[in-house]
Amino acid sequence: MTTTTTAEWLSLTVLALMRATGERQRDLATALGLAQPTLSQRISGDRPWTLADLDGLSAHYGVPVPDLVAGVDAAVRRLPAARRTTTVGGTQTTITPTPGAAR
Repeated sequence: MTTTTTAEWLSLTVLALMRATGERQRDLATALGLAQPTLSQRISGDRPWTLADLDGLSAHYGVPVPDLVAGVDAAVRRLPAARRTTTVGGTQTTITPTPGAAR
C-alpha cells in the first residue's frame, strides 16, 4: 500500500488551486517570491515545501493553512469565488455550424 506524504498532498492541492484559478506556475511563483523552476521543484517533490510557502499560499489564495494541508477538496471548497476562473482548465469556444455543411 502506498502512503501519500503531506508534501505530496500539498503539491496536489497547489495544482488543483492553480487549475481552479487559471494560474500558471510562473504566476504563482511570482506571487510567492520564488523562481518558477523552484516552484516546479517543490510541486514535483524535488525540493521541500517550507512554512513560509504555506503562509504565502494561504495569503495568495485566501485559503487557511489548515485547509491547504487537509487536501484538495478542503482547499478548493474554501477558495473564494472571486479567485475562481470562469472556465476551469481552459477557455470555452462556441462553434457555429456552417449552413449546408456535411453532417
